[in-house]
Amino acid sequence: MRFTLRKGAGIATATAALLLPLVSALPAGAEPDLTQLARTITTPGVKQHLQKLQQIANANGGTRAAGTPGFAASRDYVAGQLKKAGYKVTIQPFEFPYFQENTTALLQQISPEPKVYTPTPPDGSTVGEFATMTYSGSGDVTATVQNVDLTLPPAPAPGSTSGCEASDFAGFTPGNIALLQRGTCTFQVKVENAQAAGATGAILFNEGQPGRTDTLQGSLGEPTVTIPVVGTSFAVGEELSSPAGTTVRLRTETTSELRTTQNVIADSKWGAANKVVQLGAHLDSVPAGPGINDNGSGTAAILEVATKLAKIPTKNKLRYSFWSAEELGLLGSEHYVGGLSPAEAAKTKLYLNFDMVASPNYALKIYDGDDSDAMGSPAGPPGSDEIEKLFEKYFDTLRQGHVGTDFNGRSDYGPFIDAGIPAGGLFTGAEGVKTPAEQALFGGTAGQAYDSCYHQACDTIANINDKALALNTGAIATAAVVYAFSRDLPGPDTRAAVASRVAARPSGADADADAHGRPAV
Repeated sequence: MRFTLRKGAGIATATAALLLPLVSALPAGAEPDLTQLARTITTPGVKQHLQKLQQIANANGGTRAAGTPGFAASRDYVAGQLKKAGYKVTIQPFEFPYFQENTTALLQQISPEPKVYTPTPPDGSTVGEFATMTYSGSGDVTATVQNVDLTLPPAPAPGSTSGCEASDFAGFTPGNIALLQRGTCTFQVKVENAQAAGATGAILFNEGQPGRTDTLQGSLGEPTVTIPVVGTSFAVGEELSSPAGTTVRLRTETTSELRTTQNVIADSKWGAANKVVQLGAHLDSVPAGPGINDNGSGTAAILEVATKLAKIPTKNKLRYSFWSAEELGLLGSEHYVGGLSPAEAAKTKLYLNFDMVASPNYALKIYDGDDSDAMGSPAGPPGSDEIEKLFEKYFDTLRQGHVGTDFNGRSDYGPFIDAGIPAGGLFTGAEGVKTPAEQALFGGTAGQAYDSCYHQACDTIANINDKALALNTGAIATAAVVYAFSRDLPGPDTRAAVASRVAARPSGADADADAHGRPAV
């Protein structure tokens, strides 16, 4: 039977069906009207929040990125809605490294053969032959390119150590542009060494082995560099490496500095303080666009759920989290979890994450808490499997297909999982490509991105799939109420058991750059 969405009625019925067993477990006279509650949490309310976020972006240069006026206005709107609903709202400030590419960069060979290389624009809409590195400084330099300990042709792993040691710059001529090769140490180390040696710019090209030939789009980790820095393909780097004395013009215009931003945390006045059910979504967009699907959709959905549940006396405490600086590497959620004492962390019984829940070419993806898909990362902390099963039951009740998605560390569940807190959530896809099997389940178009406007200026209110938004909003409401009233929340307390693993885990600087711009080697 194919499920047909009809003004939210099917979702409300399914939500109520999953919640009804809770009624019999409540004391007489304490039963909320779950059917009516389910009917009040609908997409029109969510869309109103999305319209407001779009208006905020329109009034602030088309962005709601952390550290910008657009984010500040988004923060104030969300906090205001939550306070009006009766929540205790905490604005949690933290310092973070801000970066924005203000204009398209220029890389031009002046001699011996004049040539202009194709840039990757600031909005990332296309990938050119080179790209400005995140946290690059600014400058317009015409100078000689000087090779720094290159390995050409590329060698097998461990490969190039170009620029990893200060001694690599022995004989480097101050004022030249350093030509560096990926490998062994972080981009940040290489470029800081180049700057210390007197380089006026740096070009960092991919290493050259299979899988390491495309244009580098990486991060320097933090705003410690003042010179212009770009990443290029292996082909461009190899071309610039010979002959000696090649001259180029390199220009970048960026804002790279420390700024302060804020998480918004809202606690309900109901429920046991030692049994916290936490929901979260990141509030910031990328600088290139308004971020209405990524992640206005998750923000608006949990905001609507929060406002509708505010007056419902619950057994467990509901906490809603709106993270900042997720797009720069989960910085808001990492700051929050890192600041929890062991006692406070133990009170958080589970975390539910909602990052992109209305992608236009969507698939309904549930985080794979038990690793039943045997893909990528292992299972989440004990209890994550139960969260996955709850969402599966919701969609099964609607006779609506669903698929699993890996805990790949690209969203704010990551710090909670690392702290041993059971986690789960929903996702409708980003820049990945929809499969034929997913087209059969969800419609749309196989072979195309789930969200062709991912991290771009076109991620506007027009980039929202209303059916996906309705289905996922119902699932979020269901999970919030089920766990708000559950006597037995998912999983044992595993925080002590994972403490040594968390302390020993490798930092982001030891891995390839991900979608959030962490440093890479």
